[in-house]
Amino acid sequence: MNNSIVTEFMILGLTQNPELQGILFIVFLCMYFVAFFGNGLIIITIIYNTTLHTPMYVFLLALAIVDIICTTSIIPKMLEIMLTSEKSISYGSCMSQLFFFTWSLGAEMVLFTTMAYDRYVAICFPLRYSIIMNHHMCVALLSITMVIAVTNSWVHTGLILNLTFCGPNNIDHFFCEIPPLLSLSCSSVRINEVMVYVADISLAIGDFSLTCMSYGFIIVAILRIRTAEGKRKAFSTCSSHLIVVSLYYSPVIYTYIRPASSYSFERDKVIAALYTLVTPTLNPIVYSFRNKEMQTGIQKVFAFLKHQLFHKRI
Repeated sequence: MNNSIVTEFMILGLTQNPELQGILFIVFLCMYFVAFFGNGLIIITIIYNTTLHTPMYVFLLALAIVDIICTTSIIPKMLEIMLTSEKSISYGSCMSQLFFFTWSLGAEMVLFTTMAYDRYVAICFPLRYSIIMNHHMCVALLSITMVIAVTNSWVHTGLILNLTFCGPNNIDHFFCEIPPLLSLSCSSVRINEVMVYVADISLAIGDFSLTCMSYGFIIVAILRIRTAEGKRKAFSTCSSHLIVVSLYYSPVIYTYIRPASSYSFERDKVIAALYTLVTPTLNPIVYSFRNKEMQTGIQKVFAFLKHQLFHKRI
C-alpha cells in the first residue's frame, strides 16, 4: 500500500550541463535506435526463418525481447527529459518503470546463464545435444527464467511500494532504479537492502559464476580442437561473449551489493548506462550479426521485403 506524500518524482538525468545534454541526447538516441532495430531485426529473422527454430536461436529471440523491453522502459523517458526539460514522472509511472527494468534485469542474467549452458552442451556433448536440449528442456528453461524474473521484480517493486516518500522527490539518476529510490525513503529501508543483497548474491554473482563455469568447460573443449583455425574462431566467439557478459554482470554486482548510504550517484549513473543501454546495443552484434546462419536469415528477410515491395509497386 502506498502511504507516500510524494505523488511524483523529478528525474535529474545524467547531467545538468545543457551543452553536454545535447551531445548525450544524440549519442543515446543513436544507441537506442541501434538497440531497438537491431534486436527487432533478430526477432523478425528468427521468427521468419524456420531453420533458426533451434534452442540457441530461441534463447537469442528471448534475449532480444528482453533487451527491447529494458531499453524501451528507460530510454524514451530519459530522451524526453533531455529534450524538453520536463523532469517529472508520476509515482505510478516510476513504479511501472522500476518493475519492467527489474524484470528485464533478472531475465537477462538468467538468459545469459541459459545460453552459456546451451553452448556448453553443444560443444562438449555434440552427439547428445538434440537429446538434452529438446523442446521440453527449452520450455522448462524459459519458464524458469520467466518465474525468476517476475518473482525478483515483484519482490523488489512490492518492497518499494511499502516505503514512505515524504520529500524531497528529486531522483539523482536518469530513471527510477532501486538505489536512488531507497535514498529518498523516509521509512526504514533495511529489509529492502537485505533483499537487494540476497538477489545480487543469488542472481548476479550466482549466474555469473555458472556462466563463467560453462565457458570454462567450453574453453577446455576448444583446446582439444586440432586445427589452429578452428581454435581461433572458437576462442574469438567465446572471448566476445565473455566480454559482453562481464560488461553486464560487473556493474550490476557493483551497484546492488552496496548499502544505500554508500551510493555515489554521479559515478553510478555512468555505470548504470552499461547495463541499461551499452549491453543491449552490443548483444545483437556479438551474439547474432557475426553468426553466419543469422546473416543468411537476415538476407532472406530483406529479400522477402524487397520482393513484397516490388510486387506492390507493380
